[in-house]
Amino acid sequence: MFKRFLKTHIQVLSEKYPVVTLLGPRQSGKTTLVKAAFPHKPYVNMEDAENRALATEDPRSFMSSYPDGAIFDEVQRTPHLLSYIQVLVDESNQKGMFILTGSHQAELHSAVSQSLAGRTSLLRLLPLSIKEIREAKINDSFDEIILKGGYPKIYAEDLPITNAYSSYFQTYVEKDVRQLLQVKDIMQFERFIKLVASRIGQLINYASLATDVGVSAVTIKEWIAVLQATYVLVQLEPYFENFGKRLIKSPKLYFADTGLACHLLNIDSEEQLKRDALYGNLFENWVIIELMKARYNQALDPRLYFYRDVAGKEVDLLYQRGSKLTPIEIKSSKTFSPSFSEGLNYFHKQASERAEDGAVIYGGDKSQKIGKYELFSAENCSELML
Repeated sequence: MFKRFLKTHIQVLSEKYPVVTLLGPRQSGKTTLVKAAFPHKPYVNMEDAENRALATEDPRSFMSSYPDGAIFDEVQRTPHLLSYIQVLVDESNQKGMFILTGSHQAELHSAVSQSLAGRTSLLRLLPLSIKEIREAKINDSFDEIILKGGYPKIYAEDLPITNAYSSYFQTYVEKDVRQLLQVKDIMQFERFIKLVASRIGQLINYASLATDVGVSAVTIKEWIAVLQATYVLVQLEPYFENFGKRLIKSPKLYFADTGLACHLLNIDSEEQLKRDALYGNLFENWVIIELMKARYNQALDPRLYFYRDVAGKEVDLLYQRGSKLTPIEIKSSKTFSPSFSEGLNYFHKQASERAEDGAVIYGGDKSQKIGKYELFSAENCSELML
């Protein structure tokens, strides 16, 4: 149903590397993508207990069944196989032998770095971008897409979002948290993640979250790390280079999918979303993730940061290209105001020749040049990343 823009890139990279590794959240479409891109490769799901047992009990015999390679799905469940894959690809000297997918980046990234360094291309697939949704002839309003998020199954099966995200949270988020952290009080964890949703786009304050949830700051850090590793949360780092001002060094948190964030905030209708006090935060979250998708879908790292100094002067995003920095402001208002460019003007004074002209992404539907800045509608914001 959906044309994934990463498909061509993953096929091209399979001609250059013996292994291609695709990371991303559960249900983001990784399995569908790799099966479509490599239809003739044997497919093995490592979530299947029988496959996992065979791969664990006799890995050498298991690997001998795939002399020309295979797709190994959710391979973080069998990380010991990576050393066997290394031996096979080194001996065969073939390109595109193995296609690996995983939904736990820390666990798999570490194993890949040790066993497959220099042998694999590492790609990321987030849920559907708005352009992928539109190409499937889905005409939901922009706010509906913020509300629904980007998980393909919700659109393909026309699932009720409240049920879909309740099931997603219980089946995947809680499951991963229980498995990776052995959380005993799941209600306490739910309180924590709902608090994070209510603080989208704010600087992370571990002590405040710890006090409000009733756990230690160390526990909060562990929970955030696991939610990042499983692509539930995305951490946006501050830009550190000093332009003569002391800079904030705390990162911000966003959700990899606004549909899940809306669910955690008990927002279940477009009308409710529009009225909600956090609409601006959710709009900002959606834009930032959409820009990340635009980069990931070109097989590129996002290179996105935010800027904030101790005086509170801030730019929502900095997009780094070489030594140049493009400042970007994000405003949910449907009407442009000259005040939107105040942060951009300030950053230009600080960064001088390092700063590109900059852009404003807003809730209206016009994309045009205003002075030295580009104005983009949120729907077309990915054009900034081209």
